[in-house]
Amino acid sequence: MRPRALYTGPVEEQRSIRQRMQFILTFSCPDQPGIVAAVTSVLAERGADITETHQFSNRESGTLFMRLAFNAPAPGGLAEINDVLAPVAKHFGMNMRLHDAAVLPRIIIMVSRFDHALLNLLYQVRVGWLKADIVAIVSNHTDSAATAEQAGIPYYCWPVNKQNKAEQEDKLRALIKETKADLVVLARYMQVLSDSLSAELSGRVINIHHSFLPSFKGAKPYHQAYARGVKLIGATAHYVTADLDEGPIIEQETARVTHNLSVEDYIATGRGVESQVLARAVKMHVEHRVMINGHRTVVFA
Repeated sequence: MRPRALYTGPVEEQRSIRQRMQFILTFSCPDQPGIVAAVTSVLAERGADITETHQFSNRESGTLFMRLAFNAPAPGGLAEINDVLAPVAKHFGMNMRLHDAAVLPRIIIMVSRFDHALLNLLYQVRVGWLKADIVAIVSNHTDSAATAEQAGIPYYCWPVNKQNKAEQEDKLRALIKETKADLVVLARYMQVLSDSLSAELSGRVINIHHSFLPSFKGAKPYHQAYARGVKLIGATAHYVTADLDEGPIIEQETARVTHNLSVEDYIATGRGVESQVLARAVKMHVEHRVMINGHRTVVFA
């Protein structure tokens, strides 16, 4: 007995359904009347169905930022829709990016000895909340090797010192190229990337700062917070720049603490916040919800 087809309409219509693809369009450009109408009209003429839209007009810079999610018939794939949008992008001077929503972003995670943020990212990918492909884990220690092996992810242990820092960063460059990684995540990686590498990977490296910027930079921030008797601690996820811990901020969170907690309680609370903040920042980035606006970000949550 032959299985019954899910749809029995015309062959052409079945082909059209199969060929519809999910896209995410992001762009920024000088703000002026008619931009949104022009983009949506072109997509409508192409048979697109817009499923989500966000926009923000920065009055200070006169810049429009926009994100649209849509599906459309596209036998020619991404290039076909890019060609459809190209005249509009040229007319309005857009910095435009079009993404195939079905393609999983490829991530390299870097970690040192504290693995809480790494473990949370692995879990969120495993349960499908974070839709990404972790292609490698890089560390300057061996502590997370067993975790990587259990997850079936290649693990690279590259100890770093002043003498070999440039050499190890070249290995990272090669790994990014080999794996075609879209994003590098510093999940409590306790080495500072060089200015040249930070500039080279601008907008493609996310760090979790283990305190609430700009307070308590440097070593043992929770000990500093405890010594000052703060009532709020937190974490900040931001893009990496040559200015240490001062890149464009993506996500932040705080947690309340009290005088009767120990420094160990501060650290435990902070680790939970760090893990959550980093995962949310990575998710927003891989879903193309973050756009850099100078020293700031536009986040379409």
